[in-house]
Amino acid sequence: MLIDSHCHLDYPALANDREGVIARARAAGVARMVNIGTTKRDFAPVRATAESIEDVFCTFGVHPHHVHEEGEAVTTEEIIEIAKHPKIVGIGETGLDFFYNKAPRDVQEQSFRRHIRAAQQTQLPLIIHSRDAEEDTVRVLKEEGNVTGVLHCFSSRRILAEEALKIGFYVSLSGILTFKKSQELRDIVRDVPLDRLLVETDSPYLAPEPYRGKPCEPAYVAKTAQMLADIKGISFEDVSRITTDNFFRLFTKVTPLTLQAVQ
Repeated sequence: MLIDSHCHLDYPALANDREGVIARARAAGVARMVNIGTTKRDFAPVRATAESIEDVFCTFGVHPHHVHEEGEAVTTEEIIEIAKHPKIVGIGETGLDFFYNKAPRDVQEQSFRRHIRAAQQTQLPLIIHSRDAEEDTVRVLKEEGNVTGVLHCFSSRRILAEEALKIGFYVSLSGILTFKKSQELRDIVRDVPLDRLLVETDSPYLAPEPYRGKPCEPAYVAKTAQMLADIKGISFEDVSRITTDNFFRLFTKVTPLTLQAVQ
């Protein structure tokens, strides 16, 4: 069994065939999917999807690309209140993106800190997006302190993985791990402890080989898991078991798997 720890089921590429997407995920052994919130304005369908599908959960947050947009400013108190919903299991997607710089850097950091403080108070994991912002991401996390979570879709420099691991974070791997150009990433992942790794799709983006160029979907998380098994020199079954155990250790609010659900 596998967990897709980060997907976007309500983006059009997946929402237009949601029943098929969910059915194919289950057939591939995906037992849980976390539907990630990225804006306030589009959160209602994210939550509704989690409410209507037993094995789908969700998060709430404002992506750094959107923090400057009208109506997207969010307070720590507002995040905490929204996160009381039983199917909201994490805070984010939040973080810093200095590659695209769609929002002013100071506004990104202010929002990031508010999300961190909400994660501290709710004791829910923080889902971090960090691109070309390794040092600043680490700096903010250390200054705020007392928080754990996951570096989603990790493809950054080694320093971010190493420092985040020291703080207590997990590292989540997407289809990027399978790309031919990703040898540096594979070298970093080889050194990340198995008990701190998760797998995800970030679907509908970043479809792994051999699906590149097509919309990604949760079923494809198996391809990333297989690549991870090859890197670590262990079986696919072991990677599936370990990353699933890691997920439930971090996302403590997710309904545990029962024996019946696993069969």
